[in-house]
Amino acid sequence: MSVRELLPGLLALCLGAAFARGVEGVVGFNALLVAIAVGFVVANTVGVPKRLEAGIATHGLWLAAGIVLMGASVTLGTVLETGALVLAIVVCVSAGTILTVELLARNVFGITGRLGSLLAAGSGICGVSAVVAVAGAIRARENQIAYAAATVLLFDAVTIVVYPIIGDLLGLSGTVFGVWAGVSMFSTGPVVAVGFTHSELAGQWATMTKLARNALIGVVVLAYASYYARSGGGSRPSARTLLEEVPTFVLGFFALMVVASAGLLSASQRAAIEEGYGWLFLFAFVGLGTEIRLAELRSTGLLPAIVVLTSLVLVSTLSLVVLLAVF
Repeated sequence: MSVRELLPGLLALCLGAAFARGVEGVVGFNALLVAIAVGFVVANTVGVPKRLEAGIATHGLWLAAGIVLMGASVTLGTVLETGALVLAIVVCVSAGTILTVELLARNVFGITGRLGSLLAAGSGICGVSAVVAVAGAIRARENQIAYAAATVLLFDAVTIVVYPIIGDLLGLSGTVFGVWAGVSMFSTGPVVAVGFTHSELAGQWATMTKLARNALIGVVVLAYASYYARSGGGSRPSARTLLEEVPTFVLGFFALMVVASAGLLSASQRAAIEEGYGWLFLFAFVGLGTEIRLAELRSTGLLPAIVVLTSLVLVSTLSLVVLLAVF
């Protein structure tokens, strides 16, 4: 595929990303949600022109590149600073969320296979980033990725409004509110935004807790890769099979995390990298939005959203009760 063939679609992704960032700056809506909405609206109204398809189809590459760069925002030192107690809460809540979504999806709402796993990973770890990482490991279909990503982003938009209201009504301390947001909300951006909306202390705790949770992405990818490799082939996968199942960009994520942890990146370099992966995610989500088709959504129904909502209510309530008891 030549650059000339890709260029129109790439330009469309850039324009969509710039529009999403502009809407966020003026109205305050989450730019990632706006980006996926742009792709969705275009695909379901005028349709994606043939000349744009090749370039827009590269959105998976930009998403993978964004995941790698995101590793610079996660350091081992930051994880350790949260303390053993908070790390234990992070692990328990993340595991509980994944198990709850899987059980609800498979045994209550009849969502079988990979879509339920993508919903579980997105809810339990780091939103769309986890959806993408796990999708690569279990070879999920594009439409499954799109449904899971759209569902996660929907609840990012909801929680960024609802959590501050609950925090004010209950008079939560900065520590409790920050850790609660970090362990139960989905994506990093909304978590940090909600934390600092409450207070400086809440923002610091929310950020550290969420980054500790993000670091579990590799473990979850390996677990899902092992499960699907075993269920598909009828035998436990070897170490080599597991390595082959892990997407290259996840290894890149860990490599950059090690580099950041070693202090080899300056504050300005890390800031530039964070800005870079923010734009890459926007490019990717414009393209990802084009994969969501109304006809297919009608056949899927509201079940994915109901599954995630049920899990969110259960997990956020229980985790808040625990945090109030502990702190």
